[in-house]
Amino acid sequence: MKKAKSANLQSKKPHRILSEIMRRRRSVRQFERGRKVTRDTLLSVAESARWAPTGANSQCWDLIVIDDPTVRDAVIEIFVEQSKRLFVKAKGFPAVSKAYLANTVAIFIVVGDPRWKVAFPQHNKDEEGPDEYAANNENIYFCSLGAVIQNIQLAVTAQGLTSAWLSGGGEPSTNQALSDLLGYPSYLSACGTIPVGYPKKDVGMRYRRPLEQLVHWNGYAATQFRPQGMLDYYLDRYALS
Repeated sequence: MKKAKSANLQSKKPHRILSEIMRRRRSVRQFERGRKVTRDTLLSVAESARWAPTGANSQCWDLIVIDDPTVRDAVIEIFVEQSKRLFVKAKGFPAVSKAYLANTVAIFIVVGDPRWKVAFPQHNKDEEGPDEYAANNENIYFCSLGAVIQNIQLAVTAQGLTSAWLSGGGEPSTNQALSDLLGYPSYLSACGTIPVGYPKKDVGMRYRRPLEQLVHWNGYAATQFRPQGMLDYYLDRYALS
């Protein structure tokens, strides 16, 4: 079945291949047990991450790839301990349990380096007025890291694997624990932790808003504005259920 899917992809035009990979990408929390992945496969994913765009081409990140079972289990334990805290501090938030991590074949951790924000536009201290760049530099920094993480997830999908995206590694207590374990300076931040595995089953595709609801041509269409009631319904029905 996997070979047939691969051959089917190769017969398509590049933009259609990319579109299909994007559609297949899912945050999955059910991995097959007892599977392994080659280091060449992991390096191929890392190569895709390397070409992600970053602000000022600062490449303000490093990538820790974990394929040693002992280290993997230690990382998982850190997130299990975090989930115990979240059960108390973030009651009702979905996907808090990290039990599924036991079946990961590898973990990618994108470590952001905030020192590189000085490479982004800076406010001239001689100029009066608000420092517009300070907040925007934060946006540039995190958007850069997000691009890296998405490249990783798409590359993982293209390899027939699946992944999830854990942002909690950037929380101070969890980041410190990861820093102590993995040896990176604690001022760096594990903004993206991507556990990788083989999907236990075909998870299909999740709902996405249709284009006519989210695309605005040549200006914002007020008729497409989503009222507060829609957000309240989502929170009540899906996000916190």
